[in-house]
Amino acid sequence: MANTKSALKAIRVSERRRRRNQPIRSGVKTAIRKARQAIATGNIEAATAATIAAASKLDKAVSKGVLHWRNAARRKSRLMRKLNQASKAPPITA
Repeated sequence: MANTKSALKAIRVSERRRRRNQPIRSGVKTAIRKARQAIATGNIEAATAATIAAASKLDKAVSKGVLHWRNAARRKSRLMRKLNQASKAPPITA
């Protein structure tokens, strides 16, 4: 347990920030998961839309200070790379 007033306040502040950031982080993870699943199915139109939505969520998280801009840029780059590779691949026939 914290001993000083400032440490107690720091605990309160960090808890408030955690609660505010949690749904934003969760939304980002969900959007990325949906984009990856859409890319895996091979439907390029749906995958493109999901990837754009995920990039938008990442940008919003950066603007709110939840994610570092380089972290978001790295995640967007990886998603776009997967999308581009999937669009170049021959269509999956079942």
